[in-house]
Amino acid sequence: MKILFLDWKSLGNEDIVSAAEYLDHNGYHIDIRLYPFDNHIEDDDKEEAEKLSKEIKAQSPDFVMSFNYFPLVSNVCKEAGIKYVAWVYDNPATRLFSYTLINSCNYVFVFDSQMYETFASQGIKTVYYLPMAAAVRRYDSLPLNSEKEKRFKGKISFVGHLYNEDHNYYDMLIEKASDYLRGYLEGLIKSQMELQGLNIVDKSIPSAVMKEMVDILGIKPSYDSVTTYEYLYSNYVINRKITSMERCEILAEIGQKFPVELYTSNTSFKADGITNHGEVDYYFSMPYVFKNSDINLNISLRSIQRGIPLRSMDIMGCKGFLLTNYQEDMLQFFEPGEDFVYYESRHDLMDKIDYFLSHDEERKSIAENGYKKVARDHTYEQRLSEIIDIVIM
Repeated sequence: MKILFLDWKSLGNEDIVSAAEYLDHNGYHIDIRLYPFDNHIEDDDKEEAEKLSKEIKAQSPDFVMSFNYFPLVSNVCKEAGIKYVAWVYDNPATRLFSYTLINSCNYVFVFDSQMYETFASQGIKTVYYLPMAAAVRRYDSLPLNSEKEKRFKGKISFVGHLYNEDHNYYDMLIEKASDYLRGYLEGLIKSQMELQGLNIVDKSIPSAVMKEMVDILGIKPSYDSVTTYEYLYSNYVINRKITSMERCEILAEIGQKFPVELYTSNTSFKADGITNHGEVDYYFSMPYVFKNSDINLNISLRSIQRGIPLRSMDIMGCKGFLLTNYQEDMLQFFEPGEDFVYYESRHDLMDKIDYFLSHDEERKSIAENGYKKVARDHTYEQRLSEIIDIVIM
């Protein structure tokens, strides 16, 4: 079996290749070939389409595969009579709303069950639900490194973007917003921040509010998309701002009582009790953070409505203790209080941090249980074999 894998700077590339090589030595007979790909291409880039078409004819793969979905690739595969597999780890993911999604060549796997239901409810048969995975073999093989263990040791750690860069969409919007728009959005954000496990934003944007936002920002669906304005503005503008506020406020509140190790791209963020280390390398350093932190926080991007974020899988796959906000899909596969812990409110979060920092054995037992379930059921090898069983078998 030959897989033509689109190689762009996505997380998990090396782990998919490693999983394919592992499966090749364990009965699947996989030949995976890498094709350099630019994920920023336009969906109607004729030159790139021609290049990919020639590569497909030269390689004759059983299927083409990529992280995230690209309409251009789907159309090329449709023309070539080749299956196209896309494993989507982004949410929001506007390219999924392309008319090409219904191409019969497609096998599109999404990690958020809410996203899957959005398409399945419309009778679309080319979309499947598949959670993300953890590179457990790679994490287990990392050498003991006293320097890194000391460097990344911490009581409480958070790895992730704060989405508070200068001139983000929301701040650009508010600079020109009317008093009515500003007041409405502030009230909507405040209401949403009180809710865990339920997102009300996209159903709470009146036409007058939407019109003013579009007039100011000018963000519109692409020519070949059925994306709604509600989807675009709720996820790329409002939910992103909510996530930024939530992460910054939660980390600052924790920092008032406990030391926090923060790993993020915005090194300008500062608050009492927080050490901002800047960004951490996903492959070579991040696992040491998860392995050497007493508590690893997950504060989900608000546009991920039910799905298990990749970071949560990574934390458990590294045998780290996971303390997360509520995400419905977690409960399909893991037992709260046994494999991981979730918080229901900020007060509950602070109580659970206090409790688990003083109950070492219970914390370590939960981390061990989470690791065992991820190692058993949620590795890249298992996910790739699941994909192959659906697409080929």
